[in-house]
Amino acid sequence: MKYVKPLMLITDIGFILYWFVTLLHLIPEEAAFKDYHNPVIVAWNWSFLPLDILISISGLISLYLHKKKRPLWKNAALISLVLTFCSGLQAIAFWAFRGDFDPVWWSFNLFLMIYPLCFFRIVVTENTATKDHFQAGPL
Repeated sequence: MKYVKPLMLITDIGFILYWFVTLLHLIPEEAAFKDYHNPVIVAWNWSFLPLDILISISGLISLYLHKKKRPLWKNAALISLVLTFCSGLQAIAFWAFRGDFDPVWWSFNLFLMIYPLCFFRIVVTENTATKDHFQAGPL
């Protein structure tokens, strides 16, 4: 968890900041992704909002539960990591199908795909001897 916690926190806060910046149209035109003003591309981008916010909520809940030493932190962390991977994968797949290879946007989304892969096993196996990480119970 030494590395999972800071990466998850950076990612979760990063998603919230990204959507705040996007809402206020603060991304400079030259830094925006290709066809940034195309209504279909704008709708595609905004379609990620529910997923990204769910990632942030589940990740932040996981960090809170881990701090409180609640076993349900693993479930929330696993949800957050899987959804983070899916968010990155969807963006990369879309841009690959379009033939749009912007290194900046690709690097952010490749990070979203790669960092969860590094921690799935750690989250699933940490403290498995207690057998309580899948038990339902009070938060």
